[in-house]
Amino acid sequence: MRSAQPLTGPSIKRCRADEAILNGLLIRSTKGFIVDTWGKGKSNTEVDQHYSLWKKVNRSIGNVSSPSSILDSFSKLMEACNDTNCSTDKWLSRLDNSGWLSLVLNSLNAACVVAQCLDQEGSPVLIHGAKGLDSTLIVTSLVQIILNPDCRTVRGIQALIEREWIQAGHPFATRHRYGCYAPSQSRPKTAGASFLLFLDCIYQLHYQFPCSFEFCSQLLIDLFEHSYCSQYGTFLCDSEKERVAAQVYRRTTSLWSYLNRPEILDTLLNPLYDPNPNVIWPSVAPISIEVWNELYLHWQIDQMNAKENRERIKALVTQEKELRSVVLKLRKQAADLEKELLERLKLEKESEQAEHDEKNREAIKLEDHEEEKIKNNQQSTALPLE
Repeated sequence: MRSAQPLTGPSIKRCRADEAILNGLLIRSTKGFIVDTWGKGKSNTEVDQHYSLWKKVNRSIGNVSSPSSILDSFSKLMEACNDTNCSTDKWLSRLDNSGWLSLVLNSLNAACVVAQCLDQEGSPVLIHGAKGLDSTLIVTSLVQIILNPDCRTVRGIQALIEREWIQAGHPFATRHRYGCYAPSQSRPKTAGASFLLFLDCIYQLHYQFPCSFEFCSQLLIDLFEHSYCSQYGTFLCDSEKERVAAQVYRRTTSLWSYLNRPEILDTLLNPLYDPNPNVIWPSVAPISIEVWNELYLHWQIDQMNAKENRERIKALVTQEKELRSVVLKLRKQAADLEKELLERLKLEKESEQAEHDEKNREAIKLEDHEEEKIKNNQQSTALPLE
């Protein structure tokens, strides 16, 4: 579950209806967890005595007091990536000062904590952040990818984004109205890059588990680009209400229909994909976090070699599938020949056995005949003379 931060205010107000709802979720469990992505020490948090059956866990993603802080971090990252003349030490320093990799690391860490509560503790979890539209969406979406193998497929990730981001009301139009290259003083506090942070976290999972995802990183890049500028209506507006009012579904085409076209889908599939039904537990050690070169350093690092390598891998996988098909055919032929040979041996054995039985019967008949002759001779010899 996810929600915005509790509005307790300076007078420490409480909402008994919320408390009743949360306690009603503890039918099958004796305890629950409330994961706060807003940050320890922030105002408007739960009062422990009002949520005695729930354990509070602070897993702050970082300085996300406003969505613009994530965009500021992304902007600093791109400034470092676009500076091709800086030294290695300066590049590493600017990369660290951007704080972007820390946001990625903290997001994965929070998602792993929630996944452990669900998978190992079997306890309900409530995740809340500022307004429930940014950090909470990142964490809840990552948890589903970690736990549910269906979310690691092309259709699964599309359904996840549609459900958790688009239908849940992430304000794409407001967040993406300003990009990372817009002057910081002109960017409003409502501008952000939460969706990109989510995509980067998926990239990290994909990097650590390259065979567990049906799609390749190109799908993530396409989603990032279309979320900012697209001829399709999937990421338009801030909410479902606005999309209905603007008649988006009638006047535009869905991005998913384009990505699912066979000729496009073929370029987005991971040739190394091997369905993994298990939970994937990523490493959240700082050394495990990688810079997304294909996106952030697209213009600085030649991507042709990477594309050629992907084509080689794809060709090798295709060749392997063909060879596997040949092997299966040969195995079937070998099995058929073995079966035929066994049948022949069985027939020969049966024939030999029948012949042997026939000889035995002839021998028995001959013995019986000889015994009959001997018996007759004995009887004729024993007759009295007249």
